[in-house]
Amino acid sequence: MGVFDTIKDRRSIRTYKDERIPKDKLEKLLEAARLAPSAGNRQNWKFIVVENEQIKNKLVTASNNQAFVGTASHVIAGIGDSAQKWHQVDLSIALEHIVLEALELGLGTCWIGAFNEEEVKKILKIPQDKKVVALLTVGVSAESPAAKSRKALKEIVAYNEYT
Repeated sequence: MGVFDTIKDRRSIRTYKDERIPKDKLEKLLEAARLAPSAGNRQNWKFIVVENEQIKNKLVTASNNQAFVGTASHVIAGIGDSAQKWHQVDLSIALEHIVLEALELGLGTCWIGAFNEEEVKKILKIPQDKKVVALLTVGVSAESPAAKSRKALKEIVAYNEYT
């Protein structure tokens, strides 16, 4: 699959099969994140891979009771250093690398932005000076959602000045 097709075919998956992601695939996802660009090549991030069922269930509660968070094979927490100006951008790029590689490997993902950061920090023992940028569920998809409509390019693109 080409990059554009991977981007086009990506969906947010909220229904997962009760299957574990093999370790080699999980490591390939994390390698994709490791290779992501970052400001000044600082790579100032940490990825917490949650596979423990009890911890995932606690993350369900911390994620506004989104039950599907607990059904994914893994939840990956993207942790940044808030002292670094571009930590949110850098981490978002790295997490999106995981999303795209997951699709290449036949896996599904969903970005989780609705969560109680302090609760997630407590559950995952994250230091207070760090920032939980996003959570990402990863697993074997049990659904094939249709593509959602997108705005036309002319609605979102301007050339040379804001119009």
